[in-house]
Parts: sequence; C-alpha cells; structure tokens
Amino acid sequence: MTNNTNEVQPHSGEDETLHPKTADKRTVNPLSYMFMWIGDGVNLGNMTLGASLVVAGAATLNMFQTFAAAIIAIAIISTIFILNDRLGYKEGVPYVVQLRMSFGFKGTIISSLLRGVPAIIWYGIQSWIGGTALNEILTIATNGAFDNIAICFVALVLLQIVLSLFGFHAIKWVETLASVVIMVALLYVFIILVRSHGTEVAKNWIHVQGSWGLHFFGFIMVFLGNYAAIFLSAADYSRELKAGYSDTKRGFLYFSPIMIAYGFVITIGAMLASVTGITNPSKALAIIINNDAITIGVSAFIVLGVIATNMVANIIPPAYVITLLTKAKYKVAVTVTGVLALVSFPWMLVQESSAKGLNMFVLIYSAFLGPIVAILLVEYHIFRKGKVDVADLYNANGPYKGFNPAAIIAMLVGAAAAFIEVDLAWIIGFFVAGIAYYLITKFGFKNSPFKKGTIFEK
Repeated sequence: MTNNTNEVQPHSGEDETLHPKTADKRTVNPLSYMFMWIGDGVNLGNMTLGASLVVAGAATLNMFQTFAAAIIAIAIISTIFILNDRLGYKEGVPYVVQLRMSFGFKGTIISSLLRGVPAIIWYGIQSWIGGTALNEILTIATNGAFDNIAICFVALVLLQIVLSLFGFHAIKWVETLASVVIMVALLYVFIILVRSHGTEVAKNWIHVQGSWGLHFFGFIMVFLGNYAAIFLSAADYSRELKAGYSDTKRGFLYFSPIMIAYGFVITIGAMLASVTGITNPSKALAIIINNDAITIGVSAFIVLGVIATNMVANIIPPAYVITLLTKAKYKVAVTVTGVLALVSFPWMLVQESSAKGLNMFVLIYSAFLGPIVAILLVEYHIFRKGKVDVADLYNANGPYKGFNPAAIIAMLVGAAAAFIEVDLAWIIGFFVAGIAYYLITKFGFKNSPFKKGTIFEK
C-alpha cells in the first residue's frame, strides 16, 4: 500500500478526511468488517424481500431455488465489491476522490450527488420507520401515556448523529452489537417457526415447485439492486480495513457475512409469509407470537436494524460528499447529513399516497448507479490496469481538471438504456455504460487529458 498523505496535502486544500488513509490509521479488523456487513443485512426490509417470495399463500421459489439465487447474487455482489474496493483499499482514497479519475473534479459533483442525495433521503425514511418502532416500545412501556412518533424520530436521528461523530470506530462497535443481538433474536423466531409451524413452511415454501425462469432471475436482480448503492462506494469501507488482505480474502469478508445475514433474514421472511400469508414481517410476527413482549422485541429489532443500516449505507457516503463540496470537517458533515435527513419529510414519503412518487425516485437514481460502477471498473481495471497516480486525484489543476465528457455521455447512455426494461435496469445500465465508455474514450475526444496514464495515451 502506498503512503500518499504527505504527497497530496499541498494540492488539496480539503479536509484530511478525504486524504488517503494510511495503514497505521486503519482500525477495522476482518472480524469487525464482517460484523459490519452482517449488521447492514439483518433488517426488516431484507426480511420483507424473503416474504415477497410468497404470493397467494405459496412461494414463487422453493427453498433450494431461493438459496441458489441468493448464492449467485451474493457471488456477483462480492466480485463487484473486490473489483471496486481495490483502489480504496490499495491507496486509501474515498469514493468521492475515486470518481475524479473518470468524471473529473467538476464531473464528480454530479456523480457524487447521485450517491449522496438518495442516501440522505433513505437515512430519513429509515429513521422515521425506526422512530415509529421506538414509539411503539415507549407506548407499551408507559401503558399509553407516551405516544409521539415525531419526538422518537428526532431522538433517533440525534442518537445516530452522535454515534457517527466517532467515525468508523463507532460503526465497528455498533454493527458488532447489532449483529449479535439481532441474530440471537432471529434464531429464537426460527426455532418457534420450525417447532410450531414446520408443516405449513414445508408445504408452502420448501416443497413447492417454484420457478427457474423470470422469478428466479428477477430475485437475483432485486439482490443486486439492494447493493447497487453500497458497492458503488466500496472504497469508503475498504479504506478502513487493515492492510494485508488479498482480493480473495476480501471477497470472503464480503461473501460470508452477506450470505449469513441475507440467508437468515430471507429464510425467516419466507417462513413467516408461508405460515401467515402476510408479507409484512412485523405484522406476521405479531400473529405468530401475539403478546406485548414480542411486540417490543420486534420493535427493538427494527430500531437496531435501522441504526445498523444507516451507519453503513446512509451516513458515511453523503458525509464525504458534503465534505467534498463544502470542505467542511467530517464531524460537521455527519451532523449536516443528519439535519438534512430530519428535514427530508420522510413522514410524507412513507405514506401510501406517496408510494408511486417514491418508487419513481428509486427507479430514477438507481438507473444511474449501474452505469457509474461500470465506468469506474472499466477506468481502473481496463484503461489504467490498476495503476493510478494518486497525487493527480488531489491536484485540481492536473489531468482531471474540469469534467470528462466521455464519462458523462456513457453514464447518460447507460441510464437511458436502463429504463428500457425496469426489472433489469441495473444490469442493462451496467453493461451498456461500460461498453459505451470504452468506445467513446477510444474513438472520441482524442486530445482529452483524461487519457493520460491509460492504454489510449499517445
């Protein structure tokens, strides 16, 4: 790994948070890294993914098909992670700096916002859901004396702001605690389902015929969509991992925890839906185990899952974007991120009347994520053969000055193609943008400074 901190400092004028993270400043060990991805995966939303397999009382995929699709999807996810996290792991640069080699200093503003803005909105939505669950706990605990979702929402966001002020050190411990607690709770639910409802589960999920067709591949696409934003900013996480781990070992650090987390929550979700016919896991759990203690337990699971997910996916990436655009210090940036989540009106976005608008928003920004990942991978692995002059990434007057029209055009072409078939949007946008970027860079903009250091440099 290269130590570039002193090398880039004179050029950047940016907060040191965005400077290359050297080996001596990395505090996340492999076990903590795995717990981080387990914590990110064990949440109610992913349990709902498993429940969505059950339609009209019977699953569209049986248990074997479900896990086959999961293994394929997670293998693809892990591969993209180790391909896109390599620059961050090798040189210690964050995602917003990585973008510069493809999009340029000005172009990075657009591409970074496409990752940062949706994360802030999801930060707000997740926190509102968590606030609703926290309110449920307090309402039961006070026998109805307390009932105010807004206060719980604000309190939960403030808690996450405080935790995020401590950076990855806090994330490491929060994710470890959340992972252990939630997995124990899920194990308890699993045992109850097997003991009391094994027959229904076998009939409606395990032994159904299922499909190896559209439903099977559609499930894989949903998996990829769930991680589209996260592996886009893979460098933000890998730069925190201690040095000395090969691509194969890092792949294991992604594949294993994601498989454990998703395998467990999808199983529970599918089992709950096959027994109750209800795809909302919180409502299904209330039917399976109907008492206040379980309601509190489910609500606590939701709160912990919200914190764990936000800490990994929805706080650090937009904080880096804010630091990039405003040159604010990291602690200021994470605080601003939390405040923006507070004023994102999540209570409006989670209403049924807003569902279509929210879905449209998700489709629009998701269509750009696959193309951006493809552009970054083509740039680093094909154009530059894994060799980047890191000092140039911090030199505003260097070869990455301004914006790269080839990357912008390829991103727009990939996004346009993604809308042709929404169910396959990510994968279509990924391949179309990757091919377009290669061809545009090779045959267009012959005097572009962005070709410096690439296979197309004259």
